[in-house]
Amino acid sequence: MPKQLATAVALLVLLIPAAQGADETFDHCVEELRAAAPAKGVSAEVFDRNIRGLQADMSVVASLDYQPEFKTPIWDYLSGLVDDERIADGQAMLDQWAGVLTAVQARYGVDPATVVAVWGVESNFGRNVGKRPILTSLTTLSCFGRRQDYFRSELFTALQIVEHGDVEPARLTGSWAGAFGQTQFMPSTFARVAVDFDGDGRRDLVSSAPDALASTANFLADAGWSPDLPWGFEVALPTGIDDSLIGRRKKRPLAEWAAHGVKRIDGQPLEPATTRAGLILPAGEGGPAFLVTPNFDAIYAYNAAESYALAIAHLSDRLRGGKPFVTRWPTDDPGLSRAERREVQSLLLQRGYAIGEIDGVIGSATRQAIEDVQRQAGLEVDGRAGRRMLELLRAPATKAAPQPAD
Repeated sequence: MPKQLATAVALLVLLIPAAQGADETFDHCVEELRAAAPAKGVSAEVFDRNIRGLQADMSVVASLDYQPEFKTPIWDYLSGLVDDERIADGQAMLDQWAGVLTAVQARYGVDPATVVAVWGVESNFGRNVGKRPILTSLTTLSCFGRRQDYFRSELFTALQIVEHGDVEPARLTGSWAGAFGQTQFMPSTFARVAVDFDGDGRRDLVSSAPDALASTANFLADAGWSPDLPWGFEVALPTGIDDSLIGRRKKRPLAEWAAHGVKRIDGQPLEPATTRAGLILPAGEGGPAFLVTPNFDAIYAYNAAESYALAIAHLSDRLRGGKPFVTRWPTDDPGLSRAERREVQSLLLQRGYAIGEIDGVIGSATRQAIEDVQRQAGLEVDGRAGRRMLELLRAPATKAAPQPAD
């Protein structure tokens, strides 16, 4: 037997018992969940029809410790979420759904631009709601990994949604963690704030844009949104500002910030003076600085990351006709828009790299191709698609470097 084949067989022999053990653990866990279902408001019939026979999806367990909001440089994160393409699409949605958004604002007090910004960031205006069956994901996460109690609660709530008839099981697809619908609610969030705004008797965040938009506004209102406040604004800081003042939660009146020498970047006064705001520096000293109000905290409640909240806030400003941030990010290699990321992929494809679909999503195949280009060019090998890589790829290739798809 060839050595490579022998090694593969030996590895398979080691993996088979582990896989069998995982299957047995999963089956036992599903039986435990079934026994607990009636006390959680889920009938045995609904549980059996939707959960029994599922196969665990272990890939979701690996995702537990990965969140792009915390691992991606802020300039990369924002450049893909707040680009010309999304701004244009968002303004079109403001026009298309103007009547619904006006009614939503009248009921919940949240302005159309903020609601549409959430819609745009969460699912690209309903186009990308996620493909994973969330019942499979939630069942797997209920049985493996950390936070199993949390995911069990979400699973039972998802099954309650099915039992109530709001969303059919086949349409409950979304993120690896179980968020679903056009504005990506976790089941518990759905149960708490989802509304039937189109009056068809179902709270359908998957197929009904009015339900999704109104539910998002209801979420923000429930999180403390005030119609009389902005989310915040970019500011200019005095030299040597005290580090102890920095932090979203360290709110103080705008009059006090003015006394510390903080000024709005657009030259407008810090008013009203009694409004309380916290200071954030998403990229540290040298990057843009912002004073943020409790409305920023309401957005933060949607997804607990300041970069996420800033993306929503900035996109809402751009939808109102606002400008990009004045202060540049502290990098000599800025991030790319989705159109530019697609250009990177197209140029890699032209050089012979089998990277799959040109979709603007920098996945593992694209990163490996970029790493190879970086290696050949004598650059730091990090697989990042930034401005420097785009300009390098735009230059004529000196050598073809075909690579197999991963």
